[in-house]
Parts: sequence; structure tokens; C-alpha cells
Amino acid sequence: MYPTNYLHKETLDRINMNEKKDKLIKERTLSRRSLLKGMAAGAAAIALPNTSDASVWDAFFQKHFREMNAKEVSGVLERLEREYSEKYKMPINVKANKAIPGVKFGYGLDLSRCIGCRRCVYACVGENNQSRDPQIHWITVLTFKEGEKWVNLEDANKYYNPAKVPEPGHFYMPVQCQQCENPPCVKVCPTKATWKEDDGIVVIDYNWCIGCRYCMAACPYGARHFNWAEPGIPKEEINPNTHYLGNRPRYKGVVEKCTFCIQRTRNQPGRYTACVEICPVGARKFGNLLDPDSEIRYCIENKRVFRLKDDLNTNPKFFYFFAT
Repeated sequence: MYPTNYLHKETLDRINMNEKKDKLIKERTLSRRSLLKGMAAGAAAIALPNTSDASVWDAFFQKHFREMNAKEVSGVLERLEREYSEKYKMPINVKANKAIPGVKFGYGLDLSRCIGCRRCVYACVGENNQSRDPQIHWITVLTFKEGEKWVNLEDANKYYNPAKVPEPGHFYMPVQCQQCENPPCVKVCPTKATWKEDDGIVVIDYNWCIGCRYCMAACPYGARHFNWAEPGIPKEEINPNTHYLGNRPRYKGVVEKCTFCIQRTRNQPGRYTACVEICPVGARKFGNLLDPDSEIRYCIENKRVFRLKDDLNTNPKFFYFFAT
């Protein structure tokens, strides 16, 4: 038996020791919390815009396009029109027309007619406000020698420059976004900045693109292009009729691609894309895949049709064929 006063002293010592432990744990926890708070504040200071301009903050905290209601979309469009108009010193219209019900766009290209003139390339550049410096082209025209057993897109010549086209002994294959029904680019985007619309067009929200270029790596057609610098477009060459998900002016550090001239095909239903309109030999076809009387359906059902890299299960809505 120990004396009562000894037990009392031992108990008090244990209590004091436990209290010291608890205090030490709390101090450590508070220090860790303070550290994390400081780190978060530092990161926020780096990431947040250093400005009092309300439009910059509005853009920074903008919701995902598909999460916004009609009022919020209208507010974003007004802000963008104001910003673009100030930058280019001219009125810029930004629409956000939705997909037309009962429409799924498809594209056809007659390789037996294409002459490699690249008029489609430059019509696309002008219509879709692509950067001139540094140069960005949504359409790439490849040339191959006739009689080759295998066609390798990666080894094809896209920088051909003969005195006249078509060059004897060669044929041409324009390549652009294939508007896949099962797009691999959409699957890899970490911010969901790219997706497939109801009319089949794969779009990009430039305000949500973080420029990681995962989509470019995933695309088997090389159809996506990155803005390494601020896009250079002469003010006198700006197309003022734009769509939020299409040809509105882009930013440095974002990816862009063909959108089947969404500003035309949605804002003016029935209108062709710029590349279809400009083609001097009628090699390009465009229309509604769901319309049995459309030109594109006729081509698919009556011509020798194939799709690029069809074995990858991307299910492109871009069809190549030979009419002759």
C-alpha cells in the first residue's frame, strides 16, 4: 500500500503530463493549419488577377458554359462583345445559338476532284479569325504521289509549292477536325473545356481551356492547334460575326480547331461552311446526316466512301469518297 499523499502526487503528475501533451499537440496542429493557410493565401495571390477591373474578375470566376443559365450566358456575351470591340476598335457580335433540333452535321470530300489549291484553307482562316502571325490553319492539305500502295498521313507533304496545281502525278487530301462521334479529345480534357454538341460539332470553351494540350495528344488527326503567342489578326481582317464556341477571337495559351463554321451553320441555318462555298471544283459537301434527301446522305449512300483511321473507333462524321 502506498500512502494517499503519494498517490495524489502521482496522479497530479500524470494529469500535468497529459495536459502538456495536449497543449503540444494543439500547438503543432495550429502551426500546421497556419502553414496551410499561408500556403493557400500565397497561391491565391499568385493565381488571382492583380486588378480592380470588374470584367477581369467576371472572366476569372466565370462558370462552365453548360452550367450557366440564359441570363448568365447573356451577361458573358455582352462582356465579350465589349472587350473585343474595345480591342479591335469595331463592333464585334458574339452569339451562342444552340444546336438546331433534328440536325447532325456531316461532311464529305471528293478526292477525285480536289486540286490542292488551298483556297479552302484561306477561306477558313478569314471566316474563323485564325491567327496570321503566328500562323494557324485549321485545314491542312496533304499531297501524295499517285500509285503509292500505302498512304501515310504522318509522312505526307503539306508544304508543297509547285508553280501550278494540280501537279501531274499527285493527288491531294485535305485534313481537318473529323468531328468524331466518339472523340478521344473530349475524354482526356481535365477541365471539360471541350465536348460534343447535339448537332455533332465538337466545340471548345476558350475561357475554360487551360492549355494542357492533352486533347492535341489524344487527337489522331492532328486537327487541334495551340496558340503559343497572342493571336495576330489585322483589325481590318477581323470577321465581326462570331459564335462563343466558334470563331470569336482566341487567347494566348488555348487550343482551337474547326467547328464546321458554327457561326454560319447555326446562326444562318442552311448556309454552307466557308470552305464548301469557296471550293472552285465542288469537291466539298456539307449537310444534315439525318435528312435522307441531303447531299451528304446521297454521297454516303452512293459513292465509294471511307473515313480516316476508322479502326480507332472514333466514328468520324467526315467522309472521303471518289466520285469518278
